[in-house]
Amino acid sequence: MEKHVHFNIVVAQDEDGVFVASCLAIPGCHSQGDTYEEAEKNIKEAIELCLKVAEKDPIYKNSIDFGKPESPRFFGISNVMVRLSPFL
Repeated sequence: MEKHVHFNIVVAQDEDGVFVASCLAIPGCHSQGDTYEEAEKNIKEAIELCLKVAEKDPIYKNSIDFGKPESPRFFGISNVMVRLSPFL
């Protein structure tokens, strides 16, 4: 029986329009793409590669937050606008 785990990712668009994806539960796990969908596909591949490294490196494996597979965690990210002080 296959085991699965859910990882949350964060995707942001940089100043050049590139979508940058990160998996916060896995140190150093980042990727990018020209579209949101491409970044999402690429971060999934990056996660899989990081997990392959973790199979052979117990120190790296212990740095990964695997959470609980039976209850995926969800968090929201929002972009808020705030007024800047004239002194900034």
